Amino acid sequence: MSGSEIVSAARMALATILEHKMRSFLTVLGVIIGTGTVIAVSSLITGVDAVVANFMASLGPDTAILFKFNIGFRGAMTPEEWKRKPLTWENAQAIKERCPSVIHVSAFLFSPNTFSGRSQDRVRYKGEEVYRIQLGGTDESYVAGGAERMIYGRFFTDDESRRRRPVVVIGEDVQKGLFPTGDPVGKWIDVNGRFFEVIGVMARPTASPPGHEDLRVLLPYFTMRKMFPQAKEHMIIVVAEKGKLTKALDEVRAVLRQERRVPYNKPDDFWMSTGQQMLEDFRNITSTVAVVMVVLSSIGLLVGGIGVMNIMLVSVTERTREIGIRKAIGAKRTDIVAQFLTEAVVLTGLGGLLGMSFGWFVSTVARLAFPILPTAVPLWAAATGVLVSVGVGLFFGIWPAAKAARLDPVVALRYE
Repeated sequence: MSGSEIVSAARMALATILEHKMRSFLTVLGVIIGTGTVIAVSSLITGVDAVVANFMASLGPDTAILFKFNIGFRGAMTPEEWKRKPLTWENAQAIKERCPSVIHVSAFLFSPNTFSGRSQDRVRYKGEEVYRIQLGGTDESYVAGGAERMIYGRFFTDDESRRRRPVVVIGEDVQKGLFPTGDPVGKWIDVNGRFFEVIGVMARPTASPPGHEDLRVLLPYFTMRKMFPQAKEHMIIVVAEKGKLTKALDEVRAVLRQERRVPYNKPDDFWMSTGQQMLEDFRNITSTVAVVMVVLSSIGLLVGGIGVMNIMLVSVTERTREIGIRKAIGAKRTDIVAQFLTEAVVLTGLGGLLGMSFGWFVSTVARLAFPILPTAVPLWAAATGVLVSVGVGLFFGIWPAAKAARLDPVVALRYE
């Protein structure tokens, strides 16, 4: 077919579609849903991936996190992981003393309520109260990596920790909940029934996940130990010399295995990871989500394709006399096939464009609802959605087009 013939066939297809608007819309509804699903989900995954990537980058390129089991992006823990003994403050000190590639080590002691399944920690000031706080104890090395920014005041010192001073540093959203009017430094707040002086307010991490509130309430390490003598769960934050993170992790692994008496032929009984490694774990999960998305959208496209084939068969029956006239005046089989395939492609192509518009709408609404979520429709998703919808039209339009081309013109002209 020449270019003018293709344009003519496309115009005829559009005229047929506009003549039966509702029937055409219902025919390609599955294509719209399938394509819209691909666009919307890929847009959301792209936005979440950007947020997680920024959050992991905010940990710093030379920072690692250690815990007794994997607290990153993963599935259920094994019984062996549950039985592992916690990391300790002494482990952190051993790393500090025996790992030459490590420049900062910070032990973080969790509140015993953190892993109890019920968050009982709360903070109060006069009539205001904030529940489900993230209560922990740490030292001044917590801010040594430079990732934390103070809005008011300062962070506590190691001297204040060793003296078990009743001081506290709070997160930005805790400050807004208790002191909406301004600077809380110097005020005394009630943390689980005990009073502490606020000496600083930390800014919310710039790359916080959507909807995440900064509910950190941090006490000096030994103040936390005094307040919760039964607390045992530690996380250790390690900052390596610039460009020496891999070497530092090897040193840390060797020290921890020795400290925790791990036999040479046994695997590590602790977990350590970097922001880059956790990002890769997250992307492994999103790749699974993408596969599920493709399967679900394929169902919609299959339903849409069957609908297109059905309606094209109906169209062949309705236009049997027209096909007979065209063949009688010289139209070839290829002309008839091209006409009906063009109509199927135009129909599903329009469905693909509507689906793309729907996906873009979902992406825009998500971005407006969560300004921190930079959703965007990837070019590959838009192109794939349109190409697949056109491919559905071609595939499911072959049988009706072939049926139309095989019609005997004499019989077709006698059809009423």
